[in-house]
Amino acid sequence: MFARLGRWCYRRRILVVVAWLGAVVVVSTVSGVAGNGFRSEFSLPDVESRRGFEILDERFGGQGAGWVGTIVFRAEQGVQDPQVRSVMEPFLQQVDAIEGLTVTSPYAPGAEFQTAFGGSEAGRIAFATVEVPRSTSNGQAAALAAEIRDLAPELDGLQIELGGEVFAEFEPPDSELLGVAFAIFILVLAFGSVLAMGLPIGVALAGIGVGSGLVALLSNVVTMPDFTTTLGLMIGLGVGIDYALFIVTRYRESLRHGDSVEASVTIAIDTAGRAVTFAGTTVVISLLGMLLMGVTFVQGLAVGASLVVASTMIASITLLPALLGFVGQRVEVTRWRGLIAAALVAAALVGVALSVQPLVLGLPLAAVVLAAGFALAPLRREVPRRTPRPLRRTVAYRWSRVVQHHPWLAASIGAGLLVVLALPVLGLRMGFSDEGNYPAETSTRKAYDLLAAGFGPGFNGPLLLATELPAGTDPAVLEGVTEALRSTDGVALASPPTLNDPAAPTAVLWRVIPTTAPQDEATEELVERLRDETLPTATAGTGLDVAVTGTVAVGIDFSTYLGGRLPLFFGVVLTLSFVLLMLVFRSLLVPLKAVVMNLLSIGAAYGVVVALFQWGWFSGVVGVGEGAPIEPFVPMMMFAIVFGLSMDYEVFLLSRIREEYDRTGDPVDSVADGLAATARVITAAAAIMVFVFGSFVLEPNRVVKLFGTGLAVAVLLDATVVRMLLVPATMELLGARNWWLPGWLDRLLPRVSVEGAGDEDLLDLASEVEGAGEGPSEPAHRQPEPVP
Repeated sequence: MFARLGRWCYRRRILVVVAWLGAVVVVSTVSGVAGNGFRSEFSLPDVESRRGFEILDERFGGQGAGWVGTIVFRAEQGVQDPQVRSVMEPFLQQVDAIEGLTVTSPYAPGAEFQTAFGGSEAGRIAFATVEVPRSTSNGQAAALAAEIRDLAPELDGLQIELGGEVFAEFEPPDSELLGVAFAIFILVLAFGSVLAMGLPIGVALAGIGVGSGLVALLSNVVTMPDFTTTLGLMIGLGVGIDYALFIVTRYRESLRHGDSVEASVTIAIDTAGRAVTFAGTTVVISLLGMLLMGVTFVQGLAVGASLVVASTMIASITLLPALLGFVGQRVEVTRWRGLIAAALVAAALVGVALSVQPLVLGLPLAAVVLAAGFALAPLRREVPRRTPRPLRRTVAYRWSRVVQHHPWLAASIGAGLLVVLALPVLGLRMGFSDEGNYPAETSTRKAYDLLAAGFGPGFNGPLLLATELPAGTDPAVLEGVTEALRSTDGVALASPPTLNDPAAPTAVLWRVIPTTAPQDEATEELVERLRDETLPTATAGTGLDVAVTGTVAVGIDFSTYLGGRLPLFFGVVLTLSFVLLMLVFRSLLVPLKAVVMNLLSIGAAYGVVVALFQWGWFSGVVGVGEGAPIEPFVPMMMFAIVFGLSMDYEVFLLSRIREEYDRTGDPVDSVADGLAATARVITAAAAIMVFVFGSFVLEPNRVVKLFGTGLAVAVLLDATVVRMLLVPATMELLGARNWWLPGWLDRLLPRVSVEGAGDEDLLDLASEVEGAGEGPSEPAHRQPEPVP
């Protein structure tokens, strides 16, 4: 099937390329016209915060159940100054007139608490609440924020900021340009070919273009957070370049063996294309495993990321063979002008990503100079090719032999390093960071700081307490609940009970302001204290069942729910990993080692993330403020992604080792030979992923920084400590036992091949392709490989 697919795409390459270009244009246009529906919606099972929102929705007409933002303003002359009121009151009335918005002004009767009444900012800071329907997408909220900003008046001494999650700024990232620039540099350096560099990048971008457009369209019917596209872009760029790189590398090997272009394309898809399909499918399956979590927010992330990965995988096995048909033998030829062009493109991308204006402005002049230089003979000359070294003279082979001569020491150092890095994970605290982590120059952060200065840090995360009210409930009971709330440690302010209908009340609502910020551990402890101690005691024997809800409570319930299901998710993913590797390599110990080493490497990545983002160690390195909890979906997403990526490297390395072992029966040299044969490709692929993921650390959004850091560290550790240290050391210690499998189990397991045909079959395949009569005229026979 894979051979036929590669041959079909090669022979109909014009049709395939046009189809992909059309798909990119159509999907991008349709998604641009239709818009997106990204929104952060937590649909949880039967938890207390959800019950509270249902009461608010049914009994209070949705009051407090929608997205709530704030218009925070500070006036040096005081918010009650006549001149300030003369501009702010009409402004707030204009905002209230916008369809779908409900505004509560600090100048309304009974809203005196919306003006700071204590401290040095008393009377100078006030806020209006703005509630929008919970169905509002991030794009619609951004449009509303822009409309409100356009209406905002200007007055000397008056500062107006928009705060709250609904108005939080989220800028599309441009750091992926920096990752692409590094990919250009690494690929040219590693493979010495501009075309071998350009093909993987072009194919990855095509797959991402289609996948991202489909994600934007799908967000209108599936709940997805606004950074789903960023996450998909981050993963798709890394895996897309890797997948295409593996296929191009296999294609070039076939050309060097003497196969024709068509035969080389067919063989590359039948071998490396299988591995790419296996690896991509594994990533998709591991991501879609998060659908079992039962949370819409996580399900949206899983569907969006897996859609981009699937798109890049399909591009690698369809668009790439078509492009290789156009490139042909020229993939081995690099001219000086091509290198100069690649360098200019990389410089342009770096300049745009880092906003280096002089460099960007100088690019048109450089392009003119380059165009004129194309006519010069020196630029047309080929770059001298490097003579490949025999495998057993490479650095990778010598390194493997050093490790194999000291296996216990190497294994101890590798495992010890990973364990030390993983230690901080024991202090992992999952939760949601608040708007205090936004960059200081954003309006969201300024509004957060103004509220904290005027009303205390807890004002940025109020708690809502709601309950059904049994008929005939004594009002004194409600006042008793209020007093109990006010006397609870950690409560700065508790409002009087608010009835949904004073004439015939059926529900009651309290607002509680904590003394600590929304992301503080003390706030989480307060929610637990209210649920476990204060409210049960205050409502005993009254028939009241008060539910603690609000954004902060939802975040706590969400974190608790996901934390409880993580072991199940990890178990399913690790079991899947074990079974797949057992099928591929016909071994029990190889997949068992892979599972253990995957746990060590992902644990080390978790530990680095906790130390940087939760504890705040070296936080200046990644540009975040003081420590905050780790978003609860991050460990799960990281595990699914890193699992898939590590399977990629695992299959690529171990399949070559197994091939050498089957050929020679030598458990020692097969490890060194396999490592030497794959080291350059794995190192280049891992370096690209590290730079692509690491470039997202430059983004202002904390969650994007967190993902980028965690994935970059995980890939770096997996490709170095695990692949280059632990794998050769442990395989040396186990020797031939690595490939042991009970006979009865071997007979039961189905045969799965991710390497494709063997050497003899490849010769037959090449001859078959040439015999079809449509291939180029190059000879279809291979030259024997030099003996190392």
